[in-house]
Amino acid sequence: MGLPLLNPYLQSIGSDFRHGANFATLASTALLPNTSVFVTGISPFSLAIQLNQMEFRDRVVSSNGNNAGQLPSPDIFGHALYTIDIGQNDFTSNLGSLGVEKVKQNLPSVVNQISWTIQDLYNIGARNSWCSTWRPSDATRHSSRSFHIAAMTWMNLDASKPTMTEFYYNELLKISLPEVRKKLQDASIVYVNKHTVTLELFGHPDAHGLKYGTKAYCGYGGGVYNFNQNVYCGNSKAVNGQTVTTAACGDPHNYVSWNGIHATEAANKIIASAVISGSYSYPPSKLYSP
Repeated sequence: MGLPLLNPYLQSIGSDFRHGANFATLASTALLPNTSVFVTGISPFSLAIQLNQMEFRDRVVSSNGNNAGQLPSPDIFGHALYTIDIGQNDFTSNLGSLGVEKVKQNLPSVVNQISWTIQDLYNIGARNSWCSTWRPSDATRHSSRSFHIAAMTWMNLDASKPTMTEFYYNELLKISLPEVRKKLQDASIVYVNKHTVTLELFGHPDAHGLKYGTKAYCGYGGGVYNFNQNVYCGNSKAVNGQTVTTAACGDPHNYVSWNGIHATEAANKIIASAVISGSYSYPPSKLYSP
């Protein structure tokens, strides 16, 4: 599309926000975390905190266009695209301690938080929002298998097929967004199904020029997944009395999964192209024509 990557909102030095800002943080959740980042590693910048950071809009408006080329035009907020891709960490971060069923009970609250955020953004001028589904994750399936064996009776643990929890959450989101559209009839609110396109890559990597669907590029353990939840990419740890280090291979362009949790750049490029085409959106929304 010819646009640069967005600078993080919290990167105050040397940032260029003329094309937008990135409010996301590592391991953030839709709901306010109930524990410290030092305990779980979950970011304190939940979706509500990120929404509060939209005081960025006040900075832009108060600049009245006198921004030394680093801020967007004050009239941009009604034309900008607001992308919301969050919620999966609300599930995976508590999976080990609470189990699938208890964490699943919180998912309606996650979807409600996203719906409220869209409406709050609307109140400050947003008219175009994209909300993404969960993407299938190797790590989710491994965590489910290790921490909640009872869930295996109803939870599909094949990483080339969706779990019931992913279906449940994505359906909640899909049902919620039309209700928001009814309230905000002059807004475009799009459901973006990243789940389906990522699942296609997991199941048929060769059809898209890749070799490995579920096997992590940077992981430990070998096999179909090459993933160990105790030894993440780049870390060293004692396993069975020996110190092991997760190592990256030399061909990331052949993999869908980077580390069992995130996608590789090669996979993200395919996912982004599919999403931009509008083929995986409802209502159909084509963002760009080459």
